[in-house]
Amino acid sequence: MNQQVAEILHYVAGVWRRRRLALIVAWAICGLAWFVVLLLPNVYEASARVFVTTRTPLRPMLRGIAVDDDLRSQLNMVQEALLSRPQLEAVVRKNDLDAGVKSTADMDAAVASLRKSIVIEVRGRQPDRPELDDSGLYAISYRNASQDKSVAVVRTLLDNFLENTLQGKREGTDEAQKFLRQQIKEYETRLSEAEARLAEFKKNNLGMIPGEEGDYFSRLDKEMDGLQTAETNLAVALSRRSELRRQLSSATPYVPGTSGSGGSSSGAVSDVSLRRQEAEAKLEELLLRFTEKHPEVIALRGTIAELKDREAKELAELSRGGKGTGAIRSLSANPVFQNIQVQLNQADVEIASLRGAITQHKSEIAKLKGVVDTAPEVEQELARLNRDYGVTKSQYEALVGRLEQARVSEDAAKSGIVRFDVMEPPKASSSPVWPNRPLLVLASLLIGPILGILVALGLNLLHPTFSSARMLERVTQLPVLGAISALKRESDAVLQRAAARRYVIAGAALVVCGVVFALFANFGARMIYG
Repeated sequence: MNQQVAEILHYVAGVWRRRRLALIVAWAICGLAWFVVLLLPNVYEASARVFVTTRTPLRPMLRGIAVDDDLRSQLNMVQEALLSRPQLEAVVRKNDLDAGVKSTADMDAAVASLRKSIVIEVRGRQPDRPELDDSGLYAISYRNASQDKSVAVVRTLLDNFLENTLQGKREGTDEAQKFLRQQIKEYETRLSEAEARLAEFKKNNLGMIPGEEGDYFSRLDKEMDGLQTAETNLAVALSRRSELRRQLSSATPYVPGTSGSGGSSSGAVSDVSLRRQEAEAKLEELLLRFTEKHPEVIALRGTIAELKDREAKELAELSRGGKGTGAIRSLSANPVFQNIQVQLNQADVEIASLRGAITQHKSEIAKLKGVVDTAPEVEQELARLNRDYGVTKSQYEALVGRLEQARVSEDAAKSGIVRFDVMEPPKASSSPVWPNRPLLVLASLLIGPILGILVALGLNLLHPTFSSARMLERVTQLPVLGAISALKRESDAVLQRAAARRYVIAGAALVVCGVVFALFANFGARMIYG
């Protein structure tokens, strides 16, 4: 520890012996630094802040009916465009920053310097809430030696930012609408061609186009099922008719009745007449629903004719009188016989109807089997045409909807769906942001003496001296037999104290000059640069 302290004291003594050189170096460095600080040009910073948002009262009302613009991406593109070479060249020329520009290289340098001095920051973004990331506070700043030019450049950048954003929205909307109109026109032509092809195909293949009943195979299966059902029902009806005929053959048409004076004849006549009248009434009802060729109408007409014949025969027999007239008058119609007769007539009608249905089903089946080679191909081609028409129509309707959305978005943009609020107009402070002359002067006041001490220490290392016998013994590794001390006179002490005072005064003067220069450095710069 003592050895280290001794070395430090040795170096201190060496610097003290060269204190005049250290002081001269400190004064020279500080003077040069102060001169340089005084000549440094002022740099002013102008800034502006604008708040951009789409969270306006109009936006929720347009959700779903207008196109959702990606404002963040658009603003990022505008921000990048502001720092592009064409934009910066325009700013350079507009604000007279091209003084001394005589070549392309000079312009490149001016643009590079301008780009380096412009700072665009985005504040207020919320990365954890992307749905709110369409708003932000954009801060634009620029530094220049001229306060007015710095403000002018920031104002130009702010105007370009606002104009390019709105112009970009308008140009994007116009381009989108132009593209949609072209596509709609093309799809209108394609849709008309598809409709014409579909109509022509239906006209050329009339009768083979599937309708509500389904396609070809569905209709064929339906007709075959109908034929099978009709044949089954016909077999049941024939069996029923045979049974009715058997029952009718075993039943008697008349049964003995009550005789009376004229009452029996009128009753017999009334019974046949009543059945005929009922049959005629039923015929009128059937004619309201069916034509004359309907099987039930034909069968009922036959029944009516038979009843008329029986009525005529009975009336003729009664009018002649005779042997059998009394027996006829004493007979009355058998209700069981009449009921079986009615059921038999209904069975005949049903059989005729089923035979007609079977004939019709067979005709349809034959017709369908006749086109078995062409109908599936027709249906396949029809399905293809319908599919093409449907796709074209859906695309056309989607494009029309998008065009309407684009128009609504354009109108909304004009009405203010995006809001720009200039929170801070372009301005610059009256004091420069650089250089900080007082701080630089004080820093040079600290660095100058340090460099002076280092110079003195370096000379001491180049030309070392020994300040004590112990240091000499340690360095030479030789024993020191003795040391002769200097004999100082009273006048020498006075001279040393005077010299020390001079050094102290010179150092204090350096500090005072530095403090005074720091206080008046800005004033001196304004005197030089105005």
